Amino acid sequence: MLSGCFGPDREHPSSSSAAATGSADPAKAVAITEMVRTQMRDAHLKSVIARVSVGGKDIIREAFGESMTGVPATVDMHFRNGAVAIQYMATLLLELVDEKKLSLDDRLSTYLPDFPHAGEVTIGQLAQMTSGYPDYVLGNDAFVKAAYDDVYRAWTPEEQLALVKDKPLLYRPGTNWNYAHTDYVLLGLVLEKVTGMPLQRALQEKVLDPLHLTGTVASQTAEIPQPALHAFTSERRPYFGIPADQSFLEESTYWNPSWTLARGSVETSTIDDLHATAIAIGTGTLLSKASYAAMTSTALRGTTTALPGCATCGVMNEARTYGIGVWISGHWLLQNPLFSGYAATEAYLPSQKVAIAVAVTFDEGAFEPSGDYPNVASTLFRQIGALLAPDDAPPTGS
Repeated sequence: MLSGCFGPDREHPSSSSAAATGSADPAKAVAITEMVRTQMRDAHLKSVIARVSVGGKDIIREAFGESMTGVPATVDMHFRNGAVAIQYMATLLLELVDEKKLSLDDRLSTYLPDFPHAGEVTIGQLAQMTSGYPDYVLGNDAFVKAAYDDVYRAWTPEEQLALVKDKPLLYRPGTNWNYAHTDYVLLGLVLEKVTGMPLQRALQEKVLDPLHLTGTVASQTAEIPQPALHAFTSERRPYFGIPADQSFLEESTYWNPSWTLARGSVETSTIDDLHATAIAIGTGTLLSKASYAAMTSTALRGTTTALPGCATCGVMNEARTYGIGVWISGHWLLQNPLFSGYAATEAYLPSQKVAIAVAVTFDEGAFEPSGDYPNVASTLFRQIGALLAPDDAPPTGS
Protein backbone atom coordinates (compact mmCIF):
# COMPACT_ATOMS: atom_id res chain seq x y z
CA MET A 1 0.00 0.00 0.00
CA LEU A 2 1.24 3.44 -0.86
CA SER A 3 0.10 5.00 1.84
CA GLY A 4 3.91 3.79 13.41
CA CYS A 5 5.84 4.75 16.17
CA PHE A 6 7.97 3.13 18.81
CA GLY A 7 6.65 2.86 22.33
CA PRO A 8 3.18 2.84 23.88
CA ASP A 9 0.37 5.22 22.89
CA ARG A 10 0.61 8.46 24.83
CA GLU A 11 -2.45 10.59 25.20
CA HIS A 12 -2.46 14.34 24.91
CA PRO A 13 -2.48 15.68 28.49
CA SER A 14 -6.19 16.50 28.32
CA SER A 15 -8.83 14.58 30.21
CA SER A 16 -12.35 13.70 29.12
CA SER A 17 -13.69 16.56 31.19
CA ALA A 18 -11.19 18.97 29.64
CA ALA A 19 -12.19 17.82 26.15
CA ALA A 20 -15.82 18.57 27.00
CA THR A 21 -15.09 22.12 28.18
CA GLY A 22 -16.85 24.56 25.90
CA SER A 23 -18.62 21.76 24.03
CA ALA A 24 -22.17 22.21 22.77
CA ASP A 25 -22.83 18.70 24.12
CA PRO A 26 -20.37 17.73 26.89
CA ALA A 27 -21.72 14.19 27.20
CA LYS A 28 -21.19 13.55 23.48
CA ALA A 29 -17.72 15.08 23.74
CA VAL A 30 -16.80 12.64 26.48
CA ALA A 31 -18.17 9.73 24.44
CA ILE A 32 -16.15 10.78 21.37
CA THR A 33 -13.03 11.14 23.50
CA GLU A 34 -13.45 7.59 24.75
CA MET A 35 -13.92 6.34 21.17
CA VAL A 36 -10.70 8.04 20.18
CA ARG A 37 -8.75 6.62 23.10
CA THR A 38 -10.08 3.14 22.45
CA GLN A 39 -9.00 3.30 18.81
CA MET A 40 -5.61 4.71 19.77
CA ARG A 41 -5.03 1.71 22.00
CA ASP A 42 -6.61 -1.03 19.87
CA ALA A 43 -5.59 0.21 16.41
CA HIS A 44 -2.08 1.38 17.46
CA LEU A 45 -2.42 5.06 16.61
CA LYS A 46 0.30 7.60 17.30
CA SER A 47 -2.05 10.59 17.16
CA VAL A 48 -5.61 11.67 16.48
CA ILE A 49 -6.82 15.18 15.69
CA ALA A 50 -10.60 15.65 15.53
CA ARG A 51 -13.17 18.38 15.08
CA VAL A 52 -16.87 17.53 15.18
CA SER A 53 -19.88 19.83 15.08
CA VAL A 54 -23.65 19.71 14.80
CA GLY A 55 -25.53 22.66 13.35
CA GLY A 56 -22.35 24.72 13.35
CA LYS A 57 -21.73 24.21 17.08
CA ASP A 58 -18.57 22.34 18.08
CA ILE A 59 -18.93 19.11 20.01
CA ILE A 60 -15.19 18.52 20.16
CA ARG A 61 -12.04 20.10 18.73
CA GLU A 62 -9.14 18.21 20.23
CA ALA A 63 -5.76 16.60 19.59
CA PHE A 64 -4.62 13.35 21.21
CA GLY A 65 -1.30 11.56 21.34
CA GLU A 66 2.03 12.67 19.91
CA SER A 67 3.32 14.03 16.65
CA MET A 68 6.81 12.78 17.57
CA THR A 69 8.14 11.29 20.79
CA GLY A 70 7.74 13.95 23.45
CA VAL A 71 5.95 16.37 21.07
CA PRO A 72 2.18 16.44 21.66
CA ALA A 73 -0.14 16.63 18.67
CA THR A 74 -2.03 19.93 18.50
CA VAL A 75 -5.12 21.10 16.60
CA ASP A 76 -3.13 23.62 14.56
CA MET A 77 -0.79 21.02 13.05
CA HIS A 78 -0.58 20.60 9.26
CA PHE A 79 -0.85 17.24 7.49
CA ARG A 80 -1.23 15.95 3.95
CA ASN A 81 -4.85 15.98 2.77
CA GLY A 82 -4.54 13.74 -0.31
CA ALA A 83 -7.92 13.00 -1.90
CA VAL A 84 -9.60 15.90 -0.11
CA ALA A 85 -8.14 18.01 -2.93
CA ILE A 86 -10.17 15.95 -5.40
CA GLN A 87 -13.23 17.69 -3.98
CA TYR A 88 -11.66 21.06 -4.70
CA MET A 89 -10.87 20.01 -8.28
CA ALA A 90 -14.43 18.74 -8.73
CA THR A 91 -15.78 22.00 -7.34
CA LEU A 92 -13.63 24.03 -9.74
CA LEU A 93 -14.81 21.88 -12.64
CA LEU A 94 -18.47 22.34 -11.74
CA GLU A 95 -18.00 26.06 -11.24
CA LEU A 96 -16.69 26.21 -14.82
CA VAL A 97 -19.74 24.22 -15.92
CA ASP A 98 -21.97 26.74 -14.15
CA GLU A 99 -20.09 29.52 -15.95
CA LYS A 100 -20.65 27.67 -19.27
CA LYS A 101 -16.91 27.56 -19.94
CA LEU A 102 -17.05 23.80 -20.56
CA SER A 103 -19.49 20.91 -20.38
CA LEU A 104 -19.27 17.54 -18.66
CA ASP A 105 -20.16 16.08 -22.06
CA ASP A 106 -17.12 17.63 -23.75
CA ARG A 107 -14.70 15.06 -25.14
CA LEU A 108 -11.22 14.96 -23.67
CA SER A 109 -9.98 15.39 -27.23
CA THR A 110 -11.26 18.99 -27.15
CA TYR A 111 -8.47 19.79 -24.69
CA LEU A 112 -5.90 16.97 -24.97
CA PRO A 113 -6.30 15.67 -28.52
CA ASP A 114 -3.10 13.62 -28.51
CA PHE A 115 -3.87 11.49 -25.46
CA PRO A 116 -4.98 7.93 -26.30
CA HIS A 117 -8.77 7.38 -26.40
CA ALA A 118 -9.37 11.11 -25.86
CA GLY A 119 -12.11 11.04 -28.49
CA GLU A 120 -14.00 8.36 -26.55
CA VAL A 121 -13.80 9.82 -23.03
CA THR A 122 -15.78 12.79 -21.71
CA ILE A 123 -14.77 15.27 -19.02
CA GLY A 124 -17.66 14.06 -16.86
CA GLN A 125 -16.36 10.50 -17.09
CA LEU A 126 -12.93 11.63 -15.91
CA ALA A 127 -14.54 13.44 -12.97
CA GLN A 128 -16.65 10.43 -12.00
CA MET A 129 -13.88 7.91 -12.70
CA THR A 130 -15.87 6.03 -15.31
CA SER A 131 -13.44 6.73 -18.18
CA GLY A 132 -11.95 3.23 -18.27
CA TYR A 133 -8.39 4.52 -18.03
CA PRO A 134 -6.26 2.26 -15.77
CA ASP A 135 -4.95 3.72 -12.53
CA TYR A 136 -1.23 4.45 -12.59
CA VAL A 137 -0.99 3.78 -8.81
CA LEU A 138 -3.09 0.91 -7.50
CA GLY A 139 -2.29 -2.44 -9.04
CA ASN A 140 0.62 -1.00 -11.03
CA ASP A 141 3.82 -2.82 -10.03
CA ALA A 142 5.99 -0.51 -12.14
CA PHE A 143 4.73 2.52 -10.25
CA VAL A 144 5.09 0.89 -6.83
CA LYS A 145 8.71 -0.02 -7.55
CA ALA A 146 9.52 3.46 -8.85
CA ALA A 147 7.79 5.17 -5.92
CA TYR A 148 9.48 2.99 -3.29
CA ASP A 149 12.86 3.19 -5.03
CA ASP A 150 12.85 6.94 -4.38
CA VAL A 151 10.23 8.27 -1.96
CA TYR A 152 11.64 11.79 -2.44
CA ARG A 153 11.14 11.82 -6.20
CA ALA A 154 9.32 14.78 -7.75
CA TRP A 155 6.82 13.38 -10.24
CA THR A 156 5.54 15.26 -13.27
CA PRO A 157 2.17 14.73 -14.99
CA GLU A 158 4.02 13.35 -18.01
CA GLU A 159 5.72 10.72 -15.82
CA GLN A 160 2.45 9.80 -14.12
CA LEU A 161 0.57 9.41 -17.39
CA ALA A 162 3.42 7.58 -19.15
CA LEU A 163 2.74 4.63 -16.84
CA VAL A 164 -0.70 4.04 -18.40
CA LYS A 165 -1.02 5.91 -21.70
CA ASP A 166 -0.11 2.87 -23.79
CA LYS A 167 -2.40 0.50 -21.92
CA PRO A 168 -5.89 -0.41 -23.21
CA LEU A 169 -9.03 0.91 -21.59
CA LEU A 170 -10.40 -1.38 -18.89
CA TYR A 171 -13.95 -1.06 -20.28
CA ARG A 172 -15.95 1.08 -22.67
CA PRO A 173 -16.10 4.61 -21.20
CA GLY A 174 -19.18 5.22 -19.08
CA THR A 175 -20.06 1.54 -18.60
CA ASN A 176 -18.26 0.80 -15.32
CA TRP A 177 -16.18 2.47 -12.57
CA ASN A 178 -12.63 2.20 -11.30
CA TYR A 179 -10.68 4.38 -8.91
CA ALA A 180 -8.08 6.10 -11.08
CA HIS A 181 -5.63 8.79 -10.05
CA THR A 182 -5.06 8.93 -13.81
CA ASP A 183 -8.44 10.59 -14.37
CA TYR A 184 -7.70 13.51 -12.07
CA VAL A 185 -4.20 14.07 -13.46
CA LEU A 186 -5.83 14.41 -16.88
CA LEU A 187 -8.59 16.57 -15.43
CA GLY A 188 -5.97 18.85 -13.89
CA LEU A 189 -4.46 19.46 -17.33
CA VAL A 190 -7.93 20.20 -18.73
CA LEU A 191 -8.69 22.68 -15.94
CA GLU A 192 -5.42 24.48 -16.65
CA LYS A 193 -6.35 24.84 -20.32
CA VAL A 194 -9.86 26.10 -19.61
CA THR A 195 -8.87 28.58 -16.88
CA GLY A 196 -5.69 29.68 -18.62
CA MET A 197 -3.72 29.48 -15.39
CA PRO A 198 -1.81 26.90 -13.32
CA LEU A 199 -4.15 24.60 -11.41
CA GLN A 200 -2.73 25.74 -8.07
CA ARG A 201 -3.68 29.34 -8.82
CA ALA A 202 -7.11 28.41 -10.19
CA LEU A 203 -7.93 26.35 -7.09
CA GLN A 204 -6.69 29.13 -4.84
CA GLU A 205 -8.73 31.86 -6.52
CA LYS A 206 -11.94 29.95 -7.20
CA VAL A 207 -12.15 27.44 -4.33
CA LEU A 208 -9.75 27.87 -1.41
CA ASP A 209 -10.02 31.67 -1.07
CA PRO A 210 -13.84 31.81 -1.40
CA LEU A 211 -14.13 29.07 1.25
CA HIS A 212 -11.60 30.86 3.53
CA LEU A 213 -9.42 27.75 3.74
CA THR A 214 -6.37 29.62 4.99
CA GLY A 215 -4.61 26.51 6.32
CA THR A 216 -4.66 24.63 3.01
CA VAL A 217 -1.53 25.05 0.89
CA ALA A 218 -0.42 23.43 -2.37
CA SER A 219 3.13 22.21 -2.93
CA GLN A 220 4.76 19.89 -5.45
CA THR A 221 7.67 19.36 -3.05
CA ALA A 222 7.93 17.56 0.27
CA GLU A 223 7.51 20.87 2.11
CA ILE A 224 4.92 20.96 4.90
CA PRO A 225 4.12 24.10 6.91
CA GLN A 226 4.90 24.26 10.59
CA PRO A 227 3.69 23.05 12.98
CA ALA A 228 3.70 19.72 11.15
CA LEU A 229 2.01 16.51 12.22
CA HIS A 230 4.68 13.87 11.67
CA ALA A 231 3.86 10.52 10.09
CA PHE A 232 5.49 7.11 10.30
CA THR A 233 5.06 3.94 8.26
CA SER A 234 6.15 0.33 7.88
CA GLU A 235 4.70 -0.03 4.39
CA ARG A 236 8.10 -0.54 2.69
CA ARG A 237 8.79 -3.69 4.76
CA PRO A 238 8.07 -6.05 1.80
CA TYR A 239 10.02 -3.78 -0.55
CA PHE A 240 13.15 -4.15 1.62
CA GLY A 241 12.42 -7.81 2.39
CA ILE A 242 12.46 -7.20 6.16
CA PRO A 243 11.16 -10.19 8.18
CA ALA A 244 7.89 -9.73 10.05
CA ASP A 245 9.58 -10.38 13.40
CA GLN A 246 12.08 -7.55 12.91
CA SER A 247 11.10 -4.08 14.10
CA PHE A 248 10.86 -1.62 11.23
CA LEU A 249 9.49 1.91 11.04
CA GLU A 250 10.31 4.92 8.87
CA GLU A 251 9.39 8.56 9.23
CA SER A 252 7.40 9.45 6.12
CA THR A 253 6.52 13.08 6.90
CA TYR A 254 8.81 14.41 4.18
CA TRP A 255 8.25 11.78 1.52
CA ASN A 256 7.42 13.71 -1.65
CA PRO A 257 3.66 13.38 -2.33
CA SER A 258 3.82 14.72 -5.90
CA TRP A 259 2.79 11.30 -7.24
CA THR A 260 -0.63 11.47 -5.61
CA LEU A 261 -2.67 13.85 -7.76
CA ALA A 262 -2.67 16.51 -10.45
CA ARG A 263 0.12 19.07 -10.43
CA GLY A 264 -1.10 21.98 -8.34
CA SER A 265 -3.55 19.95 -6.23
CA VAL A 266 -1.03 18.24 -3.93
CA GLU A 267 -1.76 19.91 -0.60
CA THR A 268 -1.36 20.09 3.15
CA SER A 269 -4.16 21.19 5.44
CA THR A 270 -5.42 21.47 9.03
CA ILE A 271 -8.27 19.91 10.95
CA ASP A 272 -10.19 23.21 10.89
CA ASP A 273 -9.95 23.37 7.10
CA LEU A 274 -11.04 19.74 6.77
CA HIS A 275 -14.02 20.50 8.98
CA ALA A 276 -14.86 23.60 6.93
CA THR A 277 -14.46 21.57 3.73
CA ALA A 278 -16.91 18.94 4.95
CA ILE A 279 -19.54 21.63 5.44
CA ALA A 280 -18.79 23.55 2.24
CA ILE A 281 -18.77 20.48 -0.01
CA GLY A 282 -21.67 18.94 1.87
CA THR A 283 -23.86 21.99 1.28
CA GLY A 284 -22.64 22.87 -2.23
CA THR A 285 -21.58 26.34 -1.11
CA LEU A 286 -19.95 27.36 -4.40
CA LEU A 287 -22.21 25.46 -6.80
CA SER A 288 -25.55 25.79 -8.52
CA LYS A 289 -28.29 23.38 -7.49
CA ALA A 290 -27.78 21.41 -10.69
CA SER A 291 -24.03 21.08 -10.18
CA TYR A 292 -24.45 20.13 -6.52
CA ALA A 293 -26.93 17.44 -7.58
CA ALA A 294 -24.41 16.13 -10.13
CA MET A 295 -21.62 16.07 -7.53
CA THR A 296 -23.72 14.12 -5.03
CA SER A 297 -25.52 11.84 -7.47
CA THR A 298 -25.87 8.17 -6.49
CA ALA A 299 -26.66 7.12 -10.07
CA LEU A 300 -23.78 4.62 -10.09
CA ARG A 301 -25.37 2.46 -7.39
CA GLY A 302 -26.14 -0.96 -8.78
CA THR A 303 -24.56 -0.23 -12.18
CA THR A 304 -20.89 -1.20 -11.71
CA THR A 305 -19.02 -4.48 -11.31
CA ALA A 306 -15.65 -5.86 -10.36
CA LEU A 307 -13.57 -6.96 -13.34
CA PRO A 308 -10.78 -9.56 -13.62
CA GLY A 309 -7.41 -7.86 -13.73
CA CYS A 310 -8.78 -4.54 -12.47
CA ALA A 311 -7.55 -3.90 -8.94
CA THR A 312 -9.56 -0.68 -8.65
CA CYS A 313 -12.90 -1.66 -10.19
CA GLY A 314 -15.69 -1.96 -7.66
CA VAL A 315 -19.39 -2.27 -6.96
CA MET A 316 -21.22 0.93 -6.05
CA ASN A 317 -23.82 0.37 -3.33
CA GLU A 318 -25.44 1.99 -0.29
CA ALA A 319 -22.21 1.83 1.69
CA ARG A 320 -20.07 3.48 -0.97
CA THR A 321 -20.90 5.29 -4.15
CA TYR A 322 -18.77 7.74 -6.11
CA GLY A 323 -20.35 10.98 -7.24
CA ILE A 324 -18.14 13.68 -8.78
CA GLY A 325 -15.09 14.01 -6.54
CA VAL A 326 -16.98 12.84 -3.47
CA TRP A 327 -17.91 9.55 -1.85
CA ILE A 328 -21.51 9.03 -0.72
CA SER A 329 -21.98 6.53 2.11
CA GLY A 330 -25.64 6.24 3.03
CA HIS A 331 -26.54 9.94 3.10
CA TRP A 332 -23.08 11.09 4.20
CA LEU A 333 -20.76 12.95 1.82
CA LEU A 334 -17.05 12.40 2.40
CA GLN A 335 -13.45 11.94 1.35
CA ASN A 336 -10.99 9.65 3.12
CA PRO A 337 -7.29 9.91 2.14
CA LEU A 338 -4.82 7.20 3.19
CA PHE A 339 -1.16 7.25 2.12
CA SER A 340 2.40 7.42 3.43
CA GLY A 341 1.41 6.97 7.07
CA TYR A 342 -1.29 9.65 7.03
CA ALA A 343 -5.02 8.96 7.15
CA ALA A 344 -8.02 11.24 7.44
CA THR A 345 -11.75 11.47 6.83
CA GLU A 346 -13.96 14.52 6.50
CA ALA A 347 -17.71 13.97 6.19
CA TYR A 348 -21.03 15.78 6.32
CA LEU A 349 -24.64 14.69 6.82
CA PRO A 350 -26.75 17.42 5.20
CA SER A 351 -30.08 16.50 6.80
CA GLN A 352 -28.75 16.90 10.35
CA LYS A 353 -25.84 19.30 9.68
CA VAL A 354 -23.30 16.97 11.26
CA ALA A 355 -19.68 17.68 10.27
CA ILE A 356 -16.85 15.31 11.19
CA ALA A 357 -13.13 15.75 10.51
CA VAL A 358 -10.56 13.25 11.77
CA ALA A 359 -6.85 12.86 11.01
CA VAL A 360 -4.64 10.09 12.40
CA THR A 361 -1.07 8.79 12.34
CA PHE A 362 0.14 5.32 13.21
CA ASP A 363 2.38 3.36 15.54
CA GLU A 364 4.34 0.35 14.30
CA GLY A 365 1.72 -2.09 15.54
CA ALA A 366 -0.85 -0.77 13.07
CA PHE A 367 0.97 -2.28 10.09
CA GLU A 368 0.55 -5.80 8.73
CA PRO A 369 3.63 -7.76 7.62
CA SER A 370 2.43 -6.98 4.08
CA GLY A 371 2.77 -3.28 4.84
CA ASP A 372 -0.99 -2.73 4.66
CA TYR A 373 -2.84 -0.67 7.24
CA PRO A 374 -6.45 0.49 7.67
CA ASN A 375 -7.90 3.98 7.54
CA VAL A 376 -8.75 4.25 11.22
CA ALA A 377 -9.92 7.83 10.65
CA SER A 378 -12.74 6.28 8.61
CA THR A 379 -13.52 3.88 11.45
CA LEU A 380 -13.73 6.79 13.88
CA PHE A 381 -15.93 8.77 11.50
CA ARG A 382 -18.42 5.91 11.32
CA GLN A 383 -18.46 5.48 15.10
CA ILE A 384 -18.91 9.20 15.71
CA GLY A 385 -21.55 9.45 12.97
CA ALA A 386 -23.54 6.62 14.56
CA LEU A 387 -23.35 8.39 17.92
CA LEU A 388 -24.54 11.76 16.61
CA ALA A 389 -27.05 10.54 13.99
CA PRO A 390 -28.23 7.09 15.15
CA ASP A 391 -31.19 7.11 12.75
CA ASP A 392 -28.95 7.93 9.78
CA ALA A 393 -25.64 6.35 10.74
CA PRO A 394 -22.93 5.80 8.12
CA PRO A 395 -23.17 2.27 6.70
CA THR A 396 -20.41 -0.04 7.86
CA GLY A 397 -20.46 -2.48 4.93
CA SER A 398 -18.40 -2.20 1.75
